[in-house]
Amino acid sequence: MKILMLAVNDPAGTGIQFCRAVNRHSGHSCRIATLETRYTHGWEKDLHVPDLNADGLDELGDLLRQSDILHFHMTCDEHVRFGPYLPAEFLQGKAVVHHHHGHHDFRSDPDSFRAKYRRLGRGNLLVSTPDLRKLLPEAYWMPNLVPIDDPLFRPADVKFDGVPLRVAHSPTRKDLKNTDDFTAAVDELARKGIRLDVDLIDDVPNSECLERKRNCHVLFDHMQGYYGVSSLEGLSQGLAVIAGLDEWNRLNIAEFTGAGELPWVVACNRDELADRLSLLEADRGLCAEVGRGSRGFMENHWSDRIVARRLVDFWKRC
Repeated sequence: MKILMLAVNDPAGTGIQFCRAVNRHSGHSCRIATLETRYTHGWEKDLHVPDLNADGLDELGDLLRQSDILHFHMTCDEHVRFGPYLPAEFLQGKAVVHHHHGHHDFRSDPDSFRAKYRRLGRGNLLVSTPDLRKLLPEAYWMPNLVPIDDPLFRPADVKFDGVPLRVAHSPTRKDLKNTDDFTAAVDELARKGIRLDVDLIDDVPNSECLERKRNCHVLFDHMQGYYGVSSLEGLSQGLAVIAGLDEWNRLNIAEFTGAGELPWVVACNRDELADRLSLLEADRGLCAEVGRGSRGFMENHWSDRIVARRLVDFWKRC
């Protein structure tokens, strides 16, 4: 199969990671075309329209004509122009996939998207996290992935004893990542004499972000009920990852992975977060053990090979 992904911007670099995993672990070909760069994080690009010369645009045109599947990310659809091309003119004989990642327009009015897909007869629908299945029940959950064998996603040889507990937090949007709750919990612990070495990673290239994370002991993702790509990065790097997973997400993750136990350290509010941080600070052996479990979980249950196979199987059913 030949698959062309299309996105206004690649959400947290997930699209390019899907392409790389499919190309690495299957006999199929996947490319991604994008229009905008929303953040300065330096995620890898493929066919980024503003950067394409005449030959690149010709290649994009060939892919639009020759691909078996057009896979749209977030709110992008066939009416979004990619340079000189309108995907709507290339739909004949192709399967169309819509893949939602929690964009505000979708979260605020999911019924408008559901009505559009019913009207168009579009049934190949994906969501990136289990919570979005509540907004689009017709969709299939396609977990995001990280390349677990890439050096930046492997555990570092980090010392646990005799050093402050280093805790990473990398909010793309602080209002959505419980950053205020995190800093308040850290301040509360400091008043009790428990001092943490916090690395608040903000607006840096993705490679620097990953390197700084893997040199920490703990990662705080957020407490929105679901998990972010940051969680997957931290788990792959062998960190103790804290997130506020609700029961719905835990059940869906357990079903997908087949794992009897999930590796996240669950904290659903500020008090629980302070308690978990205090526990990991006091018991470094426990912290290291949780991190080893994180890495093992990704290797055995959530590798890029496993997710790429799941995506290919979905495409085959389209």
